[in-house]
Amino acid sequence: MTLVLIGPICEDLIIIGNDESSKVGGASFFQSFVYEEFFNDYLAIVNASNADLINAFPDESKVNLILKEDTHHFINEYPDKDNLDIRHQSTNFADIPILADDLRNIFDENEINGENIDAFVLTPLNSNDFPIETLIFLKTFDVPIYISLQGFLRFMDEDNSIVLKLSNDLNYILDISDAIFMDEHEFDIINREKIEGSNLIITNGSKGSRIIDVDGESIKINAQKCDNIVDATGCGDTYMAAYISALLNNKSLKDSGDFASSVASEKLKNFGPYKKL
Repeated sequence: MTLVLIGPICEDLIIIGNDESSKVGGASFFQSFVYEEFFNDYLAIVNASNADLINAFPDESKVNLILKEDTHHFINEYPDKDNLDIRHQSTNFADIPILADDLRNIFDENEINGENIDAFVLTPLNSNDFPIETLIFLKTFDVPIYISLQGFLRFMDEDNSIVLKLSNDLNYILDISDAIFMDEHEFDIINREKIEGSNLIITNGSKGSRIIDVDGESIKINAQKCDNIVDATGCGDTYMAAYISALLNNKSLKDSGDFASSVASEKLKNFGPYKKL
């Protein structure tokens, strides 16, 4: 069985205080390092115009690139190096959607069908990345779909900055999801929407996280203590991948959340993606 991870990779500029650095980014990239360690049977499907970006993945043989005419670029600025919960973010809003036909070709090449998939993990970086037709196509496989909500809420503001708001496709996005990952601010944006049949996993930086199960019960997950915080970019993506890895290995919601919190804490200790210390 295979976990199919779908979402763009990007080129990141990280600014922490007065220090700047460039690196490969995107939720698919960060998550691949976690799956490599804890759920080895995965396939990452990514899109970009720069094919060299996949060289940074832990195992290139597990990556399929959809070559596009542009690449996502992000600036992640942390003005206070002692408080990485505060981040200012901007992007070029690359219009490079992942189309159903893009996926059909890759699925055919890799002999992927509903009988050999554990789940889909969708990790958009902006609201253009997954057209509704692509979501409808993925739903036909009748396997669990885990969604990172943030990208679906990202739209371009008047000054080209990022504004988070409800997507016209939100009801369908919520309807097809078995689990939806978001932070507290994103939860505030959608909390008046009717959500049934999905677990909600809501992160809140150093304050920990919580899980709202399908019955509405809230499960508190404490943040793991981290005395040497180096880089917070990709921490939420790391949490999501660790949670999914534990869940697919038959752990409970609470145990999956505790495991995800522990792995995310380890990621904070190094620059870039998760690395086993």
